[in-house]
Amino acid sequence: MQITFTARHFKASESLKSYAENEVNRLNKFFEGIVDCDIILSKERNNNIAEISLKVSSGVLSVKESSEDFYKSIDLAVDKLERQIKKFKDKIHSYSHKKINEVLLPSKVMEGEEAQ
Repeated sequence: MQITFTARHFKASESLKSYAENEVNRLNKFFEGIVDCDIILSKERNNNIAEISLKVSSGVLSVKESSEDFYKSIDLAVDKLERQIKKFKDKIHSYSHKKINEVLLPSKVMEGEEAQ
């Protein structure tokens, strides 16, 4: 996974940058199909905003969280992305099962009608 890090309206420390990258790398254990990741941290008045977008094989998952601390914003955003990834994986798996069932069920229905 390729990670792009951007800091807007402030200079990010190396510890903040490495923390954000480590937290995002944690998402690989939930889904292996992550191609690219953009981390954008910005500072607006009293809010510290973390915006993370993941490019996966069939779309983009993005999240935006704000709090009084960058570390907390990153944690909230990664937690939200975990939930989105789990939902995305369930959607992919249920879709493929649905297609298989659509192929198999009509043949079973036809066999049942012929037996009667």
